[in-house]
Amino acid sequence: MEFTVKSGNPEKQRTGCIVVGVFESRRLSSAATQIDKVSDGFLSSLVRRGDMEGKQGQALLLGAVPNVLADRVLLIGCGRERDFNERAFRRAITTMANKLDECGATEAVSYLSDLPVKGRDLAWRIRDAVQTIHLTQYRFDQLKSKKDAPRRPLRKLIFNVPSRRELTPGEEAARIGAAIGRGMNYTRDLGNLPGNICTPTYLGEQAEALAERFSSITTEVLDQSALEELQMGALLSVARGSRQAPKLIVMQYRGGAKDDKPTVLVGKGVTFDTGGISLKPAAAMDEMKYDMCGAASVFGTLQTCAELELPINVIGIVPATENMPGGLATKPGDVVTSMSGQTIEILNTDAEGRLILCDALTYSERFEPAQVIDIATLTGACVIALGHHTSGLFGNHPPLVNELMAASRNSGDRAWEMPMGDEYQEQLHSNFADMANVGDRSAGSITAACFLSRFAQKLRWAHLDIAGTAWKSGKDKGATGRPVPLLTQFLLDRASSGK
Repeated sequence: MEFTVKSGNPEKQRTGCIVVGVFESRRLSSAATQIDKVSDGFLSSLVRRGDMEGKQGQALLLGAVPNVLADRVLLIGCGRERDFNERAFRRAITTMANKLDECGATEAVSYLSDLPVKGRDLAWRIRDAVQTIHLTQYRFDQLKSKKDAPRRPLRKLIFNVPSRRELTPGEEAARIGAAIGRGMNYTRDLGNLPGNICTPTYLGEQAEALAERFSSITTEVLDQSALEELQMGALLSVARGSRQAPKLIVMQYRGGAKDDKPTVLVGKGVTFDTGGISLKPAAAMDEMKYDMCGAASVFGTLQTCAELELPINVIGIVPATENMPGGLATKPGDVVTSMSGQTIEILNTDAEGRLILCDALTYSERFEPAQVIDIATLTGACVIALGHHTSGLFGNHPPLVNELMAASRNSGDRAWEMPMGDEYQEQLHSNFADMANVGDRSAGSITAACFLSRFAQKLRWAHLDIAGTAWKSGKDKGATGRPVPLLTQFLLDRASSGK
């Protein structure tokens, strides 16, 4: 779909549909008031008789509104004006997108971007609206033999800006929002694929395809023999029970100067996680295809960087494997040696994500990065702590953590800094190796981060635990595309600051 911006009065727009907001209780927005004035009170008479209350989620499509050039006018309920925050704004945009799809409009002009959202400027509203529309229109039907017949698709959506001087920043905001939306949907596509299709080999092929699409990206896929030469004993221990060969996928986006230190993104790529010998219960095990959503978010973020041609260098590293039971599978009590030379007693084979990430973190040192951020569906404990709305954030470099928190706030892709004191490290004590791969039941997300920190001592490092935010369960089951917005905002901030 094409997104653009223009400046003009709503009643003068020649288009298929004009979209304006109505607040609770029956209060017309500024654009709706303009239409009401030229139409001799047409809208106000409708709301007075109760056709539109202005509640969130309401929509009313009107035809033949007097003295308006557009074919139709769409009223969107926005809730209470004083409570019109980011969440209410996104709900209004989602309602608009769904209603426009239902009515078969091919072009529309939206004045919802004019609505004030506390603490958010016009550029944020346009960018977030475009991103939200991409997510709303997403459908994963590529594996269905019979696909729903599409209505006439909405081909062009125009957002109004108050004055002509805001056209250029508005266009840029729409461009960024569209790139992030596409990056999130690419991440969702990878996450939603089943484990029999999205294997480590498939992810490697996707990385090579990404390099073919963008000249700014180069890809290298290391096979099992290369991992053995690198002595990645932790990663290889996870792969032992699977017939699918593991891969280490390295994607390099070069948009900055040759000597600029890169940001490295490390994404957990367990394409299916049974738990190995420490087998998971059967209920909801199908959702363990989402255990590679950290990897998927690296793919989506790199695509976004390439589309936006960000003037920075970013490297994506994806350790990819299955975690399966089998005759050769790693057993609880086994001791393995990581690429760093540190030994690990594996007390629980279902704590495998940290094992593949630790070797990838060690591998990242060769790029002399400015910072390294790993992204992983790592612990159920993080879901208990923060639910499904907020990702857990850990790190060993406070300025990096602060930058990520700022990116979280600016993007609306929420994260929360978690503690990681030395006292938690004691829970990883082992009588037989340098460390155990798990502690006791308490503070599970923190001890997982503490484990990773032992392999990041030479790095400025942060860890995002997205176990609660990477996908949804129930009737809306599916990957969310997070934390692509957070990561992209972080990289945008780095690019604009010249870091």
